[in-house]
Amino acid sequence: MNHVTEIFGSMVFDDATMKEKLPRDIYKALKNTIAKGESLDASVANTVANAMKDWALEKGATHFTHWFQPMTGITAEKHDSFISPTGDGRVIMEFSGKELIKGEPDASSFPSGGLRATFEARGYTAWDPTSYAFIKDGTLCIPTVFCSYTGEVLDKKTPLLRSMEAIEKHALRILRLFGDTMSRRVVTTVGPEQEYFLVDRAMYEKRKDLKNCGRTLFGAKPPKGQEMDDHYYGTIKPRVQQFMKELNDELWKLGVPAKTEHNEAAPAQHELAPIFETTNVAADHNQLTMELMKKVALRNGLVCLLHEKPFHGVNGSGKHNNWSLSTDTGKNLLDPGKTPYENQQFLLFLCAVIKAVDEYQDLLRFSAAGAGNDHRLGAHEAPPAIVSMFLGSELEAILAAVETGNAYDPKKKVEMDAGVNVLPHFTKDTTDRNRTSPFAFTGNKFEFRMLGSSFSISETNIVLNTIVAEELRKFADELERAEDFRPALTALIRRTVHEHKRIIFNGNNYTEEWVKEAERRGLSNHSSTVAALPHFLDEKNVRLFKKHGIFSEVEMTSRCEILLENYIKTVNIEALTMLDMVRHDIIPAAVKYTGTLADNILKKRAVCDCIPCDMEESLLKKLSTLSSQLYAKTQELDAAVQGAKNVTGTEPLAAHYRDSVVTAMQAVRVIVDEMEVETDAGIWPYPSYAELLFSV
Repeated sequence: MNHVTEIFGSMVFDDATMKEKLPRDIYKALKNTIAKGESLDASVANTVANAMKDWALEKGATHFTHWFQPMTGITAEKHDSFISPTGDGRVIMEFSGKELIKGEPDASSFPSGGLRATFEARGYTAWDPTSYAFIKDGTLCIPTVFCSYTGEVLDKKTPLLRSMEAIEKHALRILRLFGDTMSRRVVTTVGPEQEYFLVDRAMYEKRKDLKNCGRTLFGAKPPKGQEMDDHYYGTIKPRVQQFMKELNDELWKLGVPAKTEHNEAAPAQHELAPIFETTNVAADHNQLTMELMKKVALRNGLVCLLHEKPFHGVNGSGKHNNWSLSTDTGKNLLDPGKTPYENQQFLLFLCAVIKAVDEYQDLLRFSAAGAGNDHRLGAHEAPPAIVSMFLGSELEAILAAVETGNAYDPKKKVEMDAGVNVLPHFTKDTTDRNRTSPFAFTGNKFEFRMLGSSFSISETNIVLNTIVAEELRKFADELERAEDFRPALTALIRRTVHEHKRIIFNGNNYTEEWVKEAERRGLSNHSSTVAALPHFLDEKNVRLFKKHGIFSEVEMTSRCEILLENYIKTVNIEALTMLDMVRHDIIPAAVKYTGTLADNILKKRAVCDCIPCDMEESLLKKLSTLSSQLYAKTQELDAAVQGAKNVTGTEPLAAHYRDSVVTAMQAVRVIVDEMEVETDAGIWPYPSYAELLFSV
């Protein structure tokens, strides 16, 4: 058997394994639970738990855990062994249905945005049977949701599952109007492209900023960066290739369909892309991917950096969220087909997305907000903070014809000819790609490119699913009441295009002209996390999530509070790390080097006053001036950090960190980076950008 097919899913209690290990009636009951949302009987749960345990023991597991996704941005797990004392000094291995279905972690120790106090500790995890259990590091991991004792959502998975049910409900209503009686389910699917950096571990260990913050707070521009465009899709270096090989094996064992790997634009930057999966499974798998990237890197003497901007002056890392809609009968509802102008079902679903993105720009921006991503968005390496859509020239022309009622003249297929007889001819796509667009249509899916590389994809897909569900609900309400479906459908599509075409932009999103044009169109531009997050609680957004049962208002308030607090804590850690590096490493290095320069001047003059010291004197003067400036700016940064203690309220405090602390940090960095250029490399306390980016 082929190596890949042999190991793929070998550590997953997947459908094939369940079919093999479970009695037929139990397997059928579990499948009904997964497919139809039916409740799970206790006897069924006990049988499933016992089968899971036996399978896990065969694979060498000794423990089990409820694996969940709290609002920390990473996963959480508490391990319990399968052992149960027998009374004669021995143990047996047991795992009950109750242990499978429910766990009780300490809810007060996870971010709750005020929902849980320290003395209100009880929380619950509950098995999510739609995502397969798996074995990781000798532990049976059971994917679960996480809520408080009083029922409020404390995780990212519960609202994601709710949003998937919401969009399925209203998509099926639309399909019934078009005469589709065969489809029973509509699911959103996602393929998240994951960008990351790899650096040498020994050099990483010498950088306090990388260890504490995940990004470099200082670093002079190296002689060579990414300007030669020679890293993108370049030959993969042996150490990186070995890392990728091991990573693929680990991911394939866990059923993660890792497909594509390549070098990205920046030196030391790479990308992994999986095959599309149902959204909640894709979210689980992306969390596993990020975790395994870090573990496998360490095994190879490397460190994987998932920060959105680990190095100033070179491209940062994003996560492209490729999103689509499919039925259980195999239809992609965002596939235009061969004649998209005549495909009114496609056009209606397309219009639902257009209207959703236009009306809820603020929510999509919210889903990409974070301290790390603030360094990346709008930096001519990623989309700006302005949300817009790219549809391509063909779809734009089709929608223009729909809006005006004019006939559409489809483009003729063009055959590409490279001018060499031996090379194959192929059909040219009717539309180019736009890599500067935040939300681009790419054939049969939408690619949301604003998401940060370290982010969970859940938040974005909760938003996408919910806003599109809302527009499908409105469309279904209108069309179900219509006396004549076809004329009403045509009128609805035409009206939607006319009212929401402002969100469509096929040009260069990086230009200043687009910023001005977007403002003229009335599009929002929340340039920072602090500006974006509070809009989550706008009245229309609270009404939206409550209507579809995704969040209560108190859950939304807590989520916003958690994200603002995370921004504050992130910037505070960075500022304190910067102060530590300057005071304990950089200023002492500057003093040492200027002392060396002064000694050289004195030694030369002791020999003869006529020996020129112009170079030493000039360099000494420059570094002494920079050191004085650095000391002053460091004091200002310290004052800004201390000043935060006098600010009350989470929003004002976040604004203080953005406006005062971040600004002060930038001023310190400019001076330090200039000092690095002028200081002896043997004295400078940290590996340089050239060493970090080109040493692997």
